[in-house]
Amino acid sequence: MDKKDVEKAALKAGKKIVEHTPEPVKEKVEEKVKEKAKEKFVEKTEGKLQEKANEASEKLQKTKEKNASKVHGKGEEAKDKLQDVLLSVKDKLSDVKEAGENFQEKVSSSDNKEKSKNKRKIKGVNQIKKATDIKSSTKIKSSNDIKSSTDLKTMGS
Repeated sequence: MDKKDVEKAALKAGKKIVEHTPEPVKEKVEEKVKEKAKEKFVEKTEGKLQEKANEASEKLQKTKEKNASKVHGKGEEAKDKLQDVLLSVKDKLSDVKEAGENFQEKVSSSDNKEKSKNKRKIKGVNQIKKATDIKSSTKIKSSNDIKSSTDLKTMGS
């Protein structure tokens, strides 16, 4: 016999006993039976709830472990990808830095050439014209002093 069969038989027997008992005893027996039934119901319900809570807890734990392993795997992949990207950025930046240094060298070398040329072009104090060096109105050529085409010598002459 199964446990449920025993419980059903006990329940039927309890009902028959309650039916055949006298009224004053019947009330006490009913109260006792109700109390016992209530206790059994509470025990069964608590047991089932505890069992379901344990199952849910186990499922949650398994899912948690599964997700943790996935997260760690994805984390490693992301770390590798990020390192690759950072290395490529580092290479590109070093290329840019090198190009910038080359450009700076070219600019500075061309600046040096221009500066040396400009140094020659700068006039000294004695090269600056004074008021006495400026032509006066008497030294300016007039239209009579300008050579014409007849005054020019040709190759044959």
